[in-house]
Amino acid sequence: MDFSINTNKREEFIDITHEIEEEISIKNGLVNIFVPHATAAVTINENADPNLPKDINDFLNKLVKKGVWMHDKIDGNADAHIKASLIGSSVMVPVENGKMQLGTWQDIFLCEFDGPRKRKIIISFIGK
Repeated sequence: MDFSINTNKREEFIDITHEIEEEISIKNGLVNIFVPHATAAVTINENADPNLPKDINDFLNKLVKKGVWMHDKIDGNADAHIKASLIGSSVMVPVENGKMQLGTWQDIFLCEFDGPRKRKIIISFIGK
């Protein structure tokens, strides 16, 4: 199963938890959330404070500078590739009684590092 999200900025974190919850098709098992893109990622973190995704992105921008990498000579987005590699392209979440077992403060984010773009999110399930 998959769905798409249109991003609006070059860099942004978009909460996709609700979209994933709507697609849960197992009672117990695991759900894998995967983004098939080299300049986007997926992560689990807090969404109660809207500053936290901004803080994470600010940290990544301090860690990975824009415009200083060899790949930038090709298309100017090496920093997006590096950030996506650091965060990762997938997360797995346990499902119990048809509900994801996220912690109280946890949500699932699509991390855009080279937008705006249309991003595909693939969801797969292990279990019954």
